Amino acid sequence: MAYATTNPYTGEVLKTFPDATDAEVARAIETADAAFQAWRTTSFAERARVMRAAAAILRRESEAYARTVTLEMGKLLSEAKAEVELSAEIFEYYADNAEDLLAPQTLPVKSPAEGEARLVHEPLGVLLAIEPWNFPYYQIARIIAPQLSAGNTMLLKHASNVPQSAAAFEVLMRQAGLPEGAFQNLYATRSQVERILNDPRVHGVALTGSEDAGAIVASQAGKALKKSTMELGGADAFVVLADADLEKTIRWAVFGRHWNGGQVCVSSKRMIIVDAVYDRFLEGYAAGVAGLRQGDPLDPDTTLAPLSSQKAADELKDKIRQAVEFGAKAQEVGPEPPNAGAFVRPTILTDIAEDNPARYWEFFGPVSMLFRAKDEDDAVRIANDSPFGLGGSVFTADTRHGAEVAARISTGMVFVNHPTMVKADLPFGGVRRSGYGRELLGLGIKEFVNHKLINVVDIDAPF
Repeated sequence: MAYATTNPYTGEVLKTFPDATDAEVARAIETADAAFQAWRTTSFAERARVMRAAAAILRRESEAYARTVTLEMGKLLSEAKAEVELSAEIFEYYADNAEDLLAPQTLPVKSPAEGEARLVHEPLGVLLAIEPWNFPYYQIARIIAPQLSAGNTMLLKHASNVPQSAAAFEVLMRQAGLPEGAFQNLYATRSQVERILNDPRVHGVALTGSEDAGAIVASQAGKALKKSTMELGGADAFVVLADADLEKTIRWAVFGRHWNGGQVCVSSKRMIIVDAVYDRFLEGYAAGVAGLRQGDPLDPDTTLAPLSSQKAADELKDKIRQAVEFGAKAQEVGPEPPNAGAFVRPTILTDIAEDNPARYWEFFGPVSMLFRAKDEDDAVRIANDSPFGLGGSVFTADTRHGAEVAARISTGMVFVNHPTMVKADLPFGGVRRSGYGRELLGLGIKEFVNHKLINVVDIDAPF
C-alpha cells in the first residue's frame, strides 16, 4: 500500500490505506465544487466561527493529535504538541483578520471621468493542496485556514506516510462545522493529481515539498493554465559575525539545525562563521550537538527524533558518504544511535570546497555544513552561493548592523539573532529553487483570489 503509517522508531507498520479510486476522486471534485457554490457566499463571520471552532478542538484534544503525528513521522511529542498549537494559532489568525485582509479597496483615480474604481477580492473555487510529512498539521493549516476563510474549497493530497494525520484534519474541520465537501482528504495517486489539475472546476494548486515534486506539479498546472504556489527546499545560512555572543549563538545553532530531527526546510543547514571565531564556534557546536539524546520520541528525555522513515535515514547516510567522496570531512558526534529505528548519528561536514557538489545540496536530517569565511563580505558571498533562497539568519551583537547584513542575503526570510522562525503572524516563502508565492498573512490569503476591478463610470463621461 502506498499510504501507510509506519512508526519510525519501531519500524512497525501500524495501518495501511488503499489508494483513492478514480470514482472517489471524481466524486470529491464534484462535491467540493458544489460546496463552493454555497461557501463562497457564506459570511466572514460564519467562516470565522468555523476557524475558531477548529482551533478550540485542536487545543482540547492536543495530546491525541500530537501522538498521531509522533507515531506517523517520529516527531518529538513536545514538538508535536507545539505544532498542534501553531495550527490553532493560524486558524485564529484568519478568524480575526480575514475580513479586513480581503476588504474592498477604493482606488485613486486621476479624474472624475474615470468614475469610482474599487478592487474586490473574490474566491476562485476548488483548490488542491499537496503537502509533505514533516509538519503534518501545520502544513495543512497554513493553506486551508486562509483559503477556506477566503471562500475557496479544498482538496488535500498529503504525504503517503502520514495518512492518519490527513484523515484527522478532515474530521477536525467537519467537527468544526465546515460544510460537507468543503475540505476533503484524498489518498490520491500521481496520475490522479494530474487528472484533478486538468478538471475545469479546480482553479489552483499549492504544493510544499521537494524540488522534483514541485517541478512536476508546476508543469502540470502550467499546462492546465492553473495558478500554483510552490514552497520547496532550503539550505538556510546561519551567519556568525565576529562580535556575536558565541555561547548563546551556539545554543541557537544546535536548536536551529536539529529541531524536528533536522527535517525542516528552514532549519539552519549551512553554518557560515567568520574566521576570527570559527574554531571556537566549531568546538562549542560539536559539544552541543554531542549532548543531544536520540531515542523514543514519546520519551520526554529524548531530544533528537528519528528520521521519518528508514528510507530517509538510508538516503541521508548515502549523501554523507558522497559528500566525503567529493572531498568533505565528516565528523560524527555524540553517542551511537539506538540499534533500532530510523536514526542517523549527528554529523558535521567541514572542508566543503567550492567544487564539491554537496556544497549545494539540502541535507534533510541531523547533518551540519560548516564554512569558514574570511570576513563579513565573504560570509555574505557564501550565504548567497546557493541554489536555494528560503530563510536565513545573522548573529551579531550589533542588531542594526545585523539588519544591514540581512538585507544583503538573497532569501525570502532573514532573522537577526534567531534561526528562521515559523509563526502564525509572519509570512513564509522563498526565491529561486525554494519556490514562489507566499503563505500566511495577507500575502497568503490573496494568492488564490480574483482581484477584480469594479469601475462605475458616468455614462456621459468623455472618451
